[in-house]
Amino acid sequence: MTRPTAAPTAGALDLLHVPADPRAVVVLLHGGRADSLGPPTRLNLPARRMDLFARALRRGLPGDVVLLARVRYRHRGWNGPAAHPVQDARRALAGVAALAPGRPVALVGHSMGGRAAIAVADGPGVRGVVALAPWCPPGEPVAHLAGRSLVILHDEHDRVTSAEQSWALARRAAAARARVGTVAMPRGGHAMLRDAGGWHRLTVDAVAAVLTGAPLFLASATPVGPDSPPRPPYLRNSRHPV
Repeated sequence: MTRPTAAPTAGALDLLHVPADPRAVVVLLHGGRADSLGPPTRLNLPARRMDLFARALRRGLPGDVVLLARVRYRHRGWNGPAAHPVQDARRALAGVAALAPGRPVALVGHSMGGRAAIAVADGPGVRGVVALAPWCPPGEPVAHLAGRSLVILHDEHDRVTSAEQSWALARRAAAARARVGTVAMPRGGHAMLRDAGGWHRLTVDAVAAVLTGAPLFLASATPVGPDSPPRPPYLRNSRHPV
């Protein structure tokens, strides 16, 4: 992972890899807690888990053309109406727009980061979101997802966040005219440690589909709509170039 020594967006972003001429941007958002005003710990295991996805994206997307960055949170928690990760993600996207103006952006968020990614999907340049075991409370807004892509990967045995709530949000987003796909992962739980390679591979494919507009059912997901089954299947898939 190539890390610049300095960057104008250092307060909002951790820059993981910056190619000379980026054609696309992937921004990662790690998990956290429902409530905590404390800063992320120095070790920050949730961020380290997302770094593994960043490495998979670096290897799996063709060419040295994708700028990879991670949102830097000021607080560990969502913290109710304050929605601190959403504030941080908005600041990060403003930084991305300055670094790579006009380039398509895909957001990859885990757990709390998935909820934040969905919330800021209307940000500058954002083509869509890949949400990993996201936190999707009932009633989350979805109208702003119209015309964008949303791919959700979730293990239905997850005991931290609810896959059923993820599928419900996916159906509402599809009804709001988002381009939606879902993958019921066969294992991995919330931490996505079992079959980590499968999570990484499908995330790479989903990000490529989001950035290029390739059909989601050809990438890593089952399209969601009024007649779709409530429990989408796990699909293995093929690579798609950026």
